[in-house]
Amino acid sequence: MVGALPIINHFLELTGVNAALQRFVPQPGSRDRLPPAVGVGILLRNILVSREPLYSLRDWCRRVEGSLLGLPGSGVELLNDDRLGRCLDKLFEADRAALMTEAVVQAARSFELNLEELHNDSTTVTLSGEYVDAKGQRRNGKPTHRIAHGYNKDHRPDLKQLLYLLTTTAEGAVPIWCSVEHGNTTDDKTHIGTWSVLRELVGRPDFLYVADSKLCTRENMDHIARHGGRFITVLPRTRGEIQSFRSWQKKFGVEWIEVLRRPNSRLKDGPDDVFKAYESQFPSDEGYRIVWIWSSQKAECEGLSRRRRVARATEELQNLAERIQAPRSRVKDAVHAQELAKAILARTRTEELMTVAVEVQEEERFKQATPGRPGKQTVYVRVPREKLQLHWSTQAEALEFEQAMDGIFPLVLNDRQMSLKDVLLAYKHQPRLERRFEQLKSVLEVMPVFLKSPSRIEALLFLYFLALLIHSLIELQLRRQMASEGRADLPLYPEERACDRPTADRVLHFFGDVRCHRLLNPSDGSCRIFKDKLTQRQAAILQMLGMSPSHYFTGIQEGPRKS
Repeated sequence: MVGALPIINHFLELTGVNAALQRFVPQPGSRDRLPPAVGVGILLRNILVSREPLYSLRDWCRRVEGSLLGLPGSGVELLNDDRLGRCLDKLFEADRAALMTEAVVQAARSFELNLEELHNDSTTVTLSGEYVDAKGQRRNGKPTHRIAHGYNKDHRPDLKQLLYLLTTTAEGAVPIWCSVEHGNTTDDKTHIGTWSVLRELVGRPDFLYVADSKLCTRENMDHIARHGGRFITVLPRTRGEIQSFRSWQKKFGVEWIEVLRRPNSRLKDGPDDVFKAYESQFPSDEGYRIVWIWSSQKAECEGLSRRRRVARATEELQNLAERIQAPRSRVKDAVHAQELAKAILARTRTEELMTVAVEVQEEERFKQATPGRPGKQTVYVRVPREKLQLHWSTQAEALEFEQAMDGIFPLVLNDRQMSLKDVLLAYKHQPRLERRFEQLKSVLEVMPVFLKSPSRIEALLFLYFLALLIHSLIELQLRRQMASEGRADLPLYPEERACDRPTADRVLHFFGDVRCHRLLNPSDGSCRIFKDKLTQRQAAILQMLGMSPSHYFTGIQEGPRKS
């Protein structure tokens, strides 16, 4: 199998990853039959095209053209999970920060990356297992990270995790920096360190740093502003400025300015997506500029979500009321009923929109004072019993407040020169970074992790950063070329169906069936190599990626392959 390995090798050369691995990964020792840099390179290529676990990597390499993996001769037989694990140990011992810097700088030169605007966010890499020994102890003089419970973004609070931080460019969301932190690290404690590293990488402090609401603390924003940096972040909804804006809006009104209109991104014939902005007359508590943004699509989604939540809460409260009034109800007292009702409001996120009250009524019931068949002389006694009734209603004032804030979100920044439209467009690049996290978990399959050593896990996560870098550069190069040629799509799907936003995974899969064949003559030991002919579509894709179709097979070793 040749597959997409020539494309991967081409981009590894353009980014200088191969040379950096050879230079920074420690040289093999006397007992290392497999050079660590070669083993790490095999792991990286496998992540990009196959995602096999360590124990099955040798079988995968047997099916792949070995010369494209950098394996010499019969090097396939050297591969096993122990040796590859020791290659990860060597990568952990390497100066990965310098290796990353060299690869990113070379990529920025080769692809003319714009580093004027950078976006930062984090996700969690969830791990299955106890990891009782992953307590941050040092390995060969270098500290490891604690694998611990924390705020899990995969919605698995029962599992331990590591925090994975990623910074990308605005164009193409190309990763330029990543770091791994302890599993219980909070996002707001990571921004100062990340911004300081980016300042050294870019070579100046005045780039635009965009992040989510965890950046919006006095310590973080003051540090960036004090050192000559620029930032854009989101004001958290718990801040007092939100209520102040609502009061101002209700009393004086707001003159929104339309800054962007574009076709509906969800419905082909739906209404346009409209964005409006308003420059606040009052700064944040820290003294920074606030720009309020209104999105028509966001307003529609939030209104629909609220109506569904209220309807669901009403239905569940109705069911609870019927349970309470049932003859054999297990809800005996008002406190229990109130707790059940509050749980419904919390589950449907309607605590601020609805109120619930439990009314206690006394119900009379009479029973015989003595056992037996009742008659004229039977004496009855009065037995009082509490009867519960559940009442609920929507809070008109709270509902009005939420409706008034539908589609509105505040951005905080310290750049006084940016126009309202530029502020919006800068923040609108943030979802592209979130799609890189989706790619990390769904396409590259960073989870589940089959390793138990914290140091090896950190080294493996570094390889996933390099894999994301290669993926993003393939997409960037292809989409730039499509734009320059005026092409709206490419026939990359089966049956030559059009793909308007081709992904790297789709491109690599498009070359997955390319192979070379060796015909051996046992009488004289001669060997002839036959190579699959590339289709016209494959040749066109290669040219768009900056590769010559005639050189696609040049890296294949002549002669019989030893296995």
